[in-house]
Amino acid sequence: MKKNGNHEEYRKRLKDKKRIVVKIGSSSLQHPETGDLDYTKLDVLVRELCDMRNRGKDVVLVTSGAIAVGKKAVHLREFGQAGERAIAEKQACAAVGQARLMMTYQKIFAEYNQVAAQILMTKNTIVDNLNRYNAHNTFSELFKLGVIPIVNENDTVATYEIEFGDNDSLSAIVAALVEADLLILLSDIDGLYTDDPRKNKDARFIRIVEELSEELMEMGKPSTGSDVGTGGMNTKLIAAKIATSSHIDMVIANSKDIKVLHRILDGQDIGTLFVGSRDAYFDLPGFVEQMHS
Repeated sequence: MKKNGNHEEYRKRLKDKKRIVVKIGSSSLQHPETGDLDYTKLDVLVRELCDMRNRGKDVVLVTSGAIAVGKKAVHLREFGQAGERAIAEKQACAAVGQARLMMTYQKIFAEYNQVAAQILMTKNTIVDNLNRYNAHNTFSELFKLGVIPIVNENDTVATYEIEFGDNDSLSAIVAALVEADLLILLSDIDGLYTDDPRKNKDARFIRIVEELSEELMEMGKPSTGSDVGTGGMNTKLIAAKIATSSHIDMVIANSKDIKVLHRILDGQDIGTLFVGSRDAYFDLPGFVEQMHS
């Protein structure tokens, strides 16, 4: 980790990124008062992604929210206790919510004359060589057709053994799979701090991470300020490990203003930038297989 050095130069390089994966969390897509979808944010998000496409860039969106949308649609207040019943309820809500969420995205994308596609993944998509090969080919063909893939975990069939667990990790895995050169995580935090800024007023903001050390990885906390999303800073650092080890730059930025997306691509100093390694070899299938093991 360095506090200065080549920061401006690294930021300028973001202007030239050609294939970008954007991840947005559940809490960023909903009104905190009601849990309903925030259509204003959704519209701005879609407009930003379409503008990226108009710049000639390949774009992938990794989105959360299916279970929450489905839960709201079927008027379910709380899930049951842990066990098969709770899993079944979540999978049922995902089945309802995934369709509703995708329908919403399709309608908004259509307003900007942009075609979107849905891709649902599990760990088996990555661990199995043939599945991984087929998934890569699907993404490649969608890029050639000018389509924006919308990715989520396949919550309707995912169980402990085949789930990613959070969309921070999923987005980094997708970025590695499609050979992206930039991953942007939109969350409810500004980026990486030396400590939790909600609890420690002396916590310092970290603008750039040039080397993801063990010391930095240990700074990750398994908690998050939101009870909607599943990813705290710990999962974001794991995502950074996957991305940077796959030669991909990664930025964590606050989703409070979705328009930060084009500002990041313009090279502005927003969020925390993790610089991708240039010489590391990373075993993506092996890493995914070890998750939850």
